[in-house]
Amino acid sequence: MAKSVFFSFHYDRDYWRVQQIIQMGAVEGQTILNAQKWEEVKRQGDAAIEKWIADQMAYKAAVVVLVGSETASRPWVRREIAYAWNNRKPLVGVRIHGLSDRNSNTDSPGSNPFTEVKLKNGGSVGDHVTLHTPSGGTSQAVYASIKANLTAWVEGAYKRS
Repeated sequence: MAKSVFFSFHYDRDYWRVQQIIQMGAVEGQTILNAQKWEEVKRQGDAAIEKWIADQMAYKAAVVVLVGSETASRPWVRREIAYAWNNRKPLVGVRIHGLSDRNSNTDSPGSNPFTEVKLKNGGSVGDHVTLHTPSGGTSQAVYASIKANLTAWVEGAYKRS
């Protein structure tokens, strides 16, 4: 049985890439809301978004941050990382910029979002959590690398004691 994980990602930019990862079946993710449903949650305000995040993460084995070119700049991704860290959820990151989008374009790698989440005693979540870069020079090769390694990467997710 695939591990159940929470996927954190930049919705507008990387939804297509994330769908490819979900369809691999290597891990089981939360239900990804379509744009209309996500807008419904957002209209209810920050508290509703935070509740949705908490509800979705509640029984997940790990949080997988799928990192595209702009993921690190997304406030809700940073809040999801902080929530996972504070609630001692295992965390891991996977770069997805090498996967093609719906127009068959790949993207440039983005900054590490874990370094954007600062810790009270100094440093950042990035000092502890691994951000994996799949191998391959084509979208197909990157896809194959993610599919072959995702389960192991989730198993090796940083577990805060």
